[in-house]
Amino acid sequence: MLRLSTKAQYGVRAMFELAKNNKKGPLSIREIAERQDVSVAYLEQLLNKLRRSSLIKSQKGPGGGYVISQRPDEISIGMILNALEGPISITQCLGPSAKGCNRIESCVTRLLWKSLGEKIESFLGTISLNDLLKEEAKITR
Repeated sequence: MLRLSTKAQYGVRAMFELAKNNKKGPLSIREIAERQDVSVAYLEQLLNKLRRSSLIKSQKGPGGGYVISQRPDEISIGMILNALEGPISITQCLGPSAKGCNRIESCVTRLLWKSLGEKIESFLGTISLNDLLKEEAKITR
């Protein structure tokens, strides 16, 4: 079964909170953690990765916290997942450790998994934080 890691799930949820709060100012790590029921320590690791990838900015001082670095329609779910997990690699033979596979040049299924990974990446690139905000607006009406 193909599953997203908790890192990916919580990272997208944190980015969603920041997008939701976009016009109101920074959110503290504690506020994000409470709203999304994630531990502060774990969230801190994720936010550091997102900051290093320039998807969010941190603001110091009283009233500080985190904000998204671009408009919600400019940040795709694919960008978030790539920042947290790196490129999608459906199987080991597509990842950086593929050098150990002796079938890499003649494996027919490798092409299948590569194509699937490319389609998933392409799809995730079409969904933005703004799309998630629109979905939430439909749900909460």
